[in-house]
Amino acid sequence: MKLKDKVAIVTGSGRGIGAAIAIEFARQGAKVVLTSRHTKECDEVAKKIKSLGSEALVVKCDVSKKKDVDALVQKTVKKFKKVDIMVSNAGVVVQKPILQMAEKDWDFVLDINLKGAFLCAKAAAAHMTKKKYGKIIFTASIAGEVGFANTSAYCASKGGLVNLTRELALELGPLGVNVNSIAPGIINTEMTKDMLKDKKTKSMFMAQTPIGRVGKPEDIAFAALYLASDEASFVTGHTLVVDGGWIAS
Repeated sequence: MKLKDKVAIVTGSGRGIGAAIAIEFARQGAKVVLTSRHTKECDEVAKKIKSLGSEALVVKCDVSKKKDVDALVQKTVKKFKKVDIMVSNAGVVVQKPILQMAEKDWDFVLDINLKGAFLCAKAAAAHMTKKKYGKIIFTASIAGEVGFANTSAYCASKGGLVNLTRELALELGPLGVNVNSIAPGIINTEMTKDMLKDKKTKSMFMAQTPIGRVGKPEDIAFAALYLASDEASFVTGHTLVVDGGWIAS
């Protein structure tokens, strides 16, 4: 029970990586706040969490909107009296060549992936710093470490998260808050399912992954658990790459 009595917010937690993190945190004793723009999926995750004997709260939230994020944190504190862990996981991707990437596509991706992370971190830190304790975790990507064709906005947003992690660690460390990120490789989720259906694309992915398999959402959840736990109390400003060895090659 590494997170016993902790309160965690996990954005984008209706499915995929976010759902896996939320469920693992609940298994480890945390009370979990689930949030997405579409709460129906979060309701299903909440049922699983409650079946584990933990508590869950579902809040509808568009992380690109400050009023939604502020309300999310306020509702968490009202319900559970505190917020110990913020996992800023909500993310989107638009795959288009730069010459076809419209300004609205760019804004859509950056507003959710990068601005949303900023808003979540700021709102959570306002409460965490009062108690001199907190863990902020961003879901970045290996696309923030290396380039991928036709994903300019996504790569820019994830690269921004990697450096935002370092910057906020410097600011918030003296105030008792650890800030880290996770850079997943190719993980089997809704975001990647169409790519993985293509045999040629999947074969290319496997050729670049020394471990020889596609990642699972649980692989990222275990990394998040470590960073959220007190075992990582001396870890901050770090991006933990969980990619089966992709960028090593």
